[in-house]
Amino acid sequence: MSNPRIFPIADDALTIEFGQAIDLGCYEQVRRLEQALLARPFAGFLESIPAYASLSVFYDPEVVARAYPRFPTAQAAVVNYVEGLSHAPWTESVEAHREIEIPVCYDLRCASDLPLVAQRCGLSVAEVIAYHSTPTYRVFMLGFLPGFAYLGLVDERIAVPRHPTPRAQVPAGSVGIAGRQTGVYPTVSPGGWQLIGRTPVPMFDPQANPPARLQPGDEVRFVPITYEAWLDATTQTQ
Repeated sequence: MSNPRIFPIADDALTIEFGQAIDLGCYEQVRRLEQALLARPFAGFLESIPAYASLSVFYDPEVVARAYPRFPTAQAAVVNYVEGLSHAPWTESVEAHREIEIPVCYDLRCASDLPLVAQRCGLSVAEVIAYHSTPTYRVFMLGFLPGFAYLGLVDERIAVPRHPTPRAQVPAGSVGIAGRQTGVYPTVSPGGWQLIGRTPVPMFDPQANPPARLQPGDEVRFVPITYEAWLDATTQTQ
């Protein structure tokens, strides 16, 4: 692993940063460190939250201080522990990625921004669909809404920015693009991403375990379906 930057974000949390870009190499370092930490947690460890190029670690300061009294503060003890893990030889295999297919209807009735994306990129609608549905995406992290997964990397040829002004309401299941990110809105919500499709698959179920369909590290492919197939599947899931 490269030398990360470690800094506090609260009295009971710190972040280990491997870079400042959406990059698969950085994310693999995040993933390795998280798995090493989960395999060998320190006393007082509570949870870890991965992002594109960083891992945030939360802990109980009182438990840490009691377990590692030679350090002046609990934070110093956690920093020392994390630094040791980040520099230790990696001997464990990285947990296998789940491979998940998500059906997406790219029909214009489900893709309000698709013509604008095509025009902006100098492509046909069919080309935008092909460039979006061909890659296998990695789930980098969850955020914004329960079950909202940030996926990348979107093909540079269709990497369009967010809308300057977000919509007040985006339908659940909408598939959007924001730069080199793509994702699915799990519930009705405001949102500024460019909407190029819609899936009938529920992305969040509070009764399921885990409730979010996608998890960090998953590999995802979007599979085009017809409007009729989307309509039928949507009816069945309601």
